[in-house]
Amino acid sequence: MSAVTDTAPRATAPQPGGAIGQSVRDSLVVAKRNLIRMARIPEVVIFGLIQPIMFVVLFSYVFGGSIAIAGTVSPEEYRAFLMAGIFAQTVTFATAGSGAGIADDMQKGLIDRFRSLPMARGAVLTGRTLADLVQTALTLVVLAIVALIVGWRIEDGILGALAGFGLLLLLGYAFSWIGALIGLVVRTPEAATSGGLIWLFPLTFISNAFVPSENMPGFLRHVAEWNPFSATVQACRELFGNLPAGYHAADAWPMQHPVIASALWSVLIIVVFRTLAVRKYRSATA
Repeated sequence: MSAVTDTAPRATAPQPGGAIGQSVRDSLVVAKRNLIRMARIPEVVIFGLIQPIMFVVLFSYVFGGSIAIAGTVSPEEYRAFLMAGIFAQTVTFATAGSGAGIADDMQKGLIDRFRSLPMARGAVLTGRTLADLVQTALTLVVLAIVALIVGWRIEDGILGALAGFGLLLLLGYAFSWIGALIGLVVRTPEAATSGGLIWLFPLTFISNAFVPSENMPGFLRHVAEWNPFSATVQACRELFGNLPAGYHAADAWPMQHPVIASALWSVLIIVVFRTLAVRKYRSATA
């Protein structure tokens, strides 16, 4: 007598690591997909490098001899003061690329396809932001090399410099979640690019990136001192050993404790905007 074939559906064995493990795996798969896509369009990465390099050269050689920092007009002093601001500006401007990429996926219907798959809710956005973080790290490496060529130096040891670059990457990752939310809200990649840049200009220029906040009028000075961007810039200057002789930080708490303030600001931004972006992702339509 022939055996009866068991056609009843079998329960799928749980994936190792549970929900967190699945979320990590899904996020890495999406990140790999985005990195492969970036590698196939190298001009996007190349053009992304041109702007910060231009800022380094222009501010170092065009403005370096005419902007006073702590009573000096030495180009070397200003170049050292400037670099942390350029590095921070570069990682935050990557926000526009994050938003444009997600808006493009929305427009093409890829987000709807991803949501139809059995994958973690936030994996698509997390994977995208992780891929952008890798691109940002590459940009920082190239930018640091250019800065060294024009005369910038690390004056306080390699460990402090690595900590400074770590804070820069954390800030860039935090801001990429703002870009993700913008990409989900707008309808086109062009709108995401504009929306991702328009608020960054006042954020980066009303700060201590290019001039000391102490030289600003009262209201702007307070805004600059409590700006999360300023905290990261100040932290990097301290960790790189790039504070000009005679320079005294403002009395505001973020300027007196910039490393802690920078980390706290970045973590807070990640928590708030990741929550908002994932919530929007669940209801967004192309």
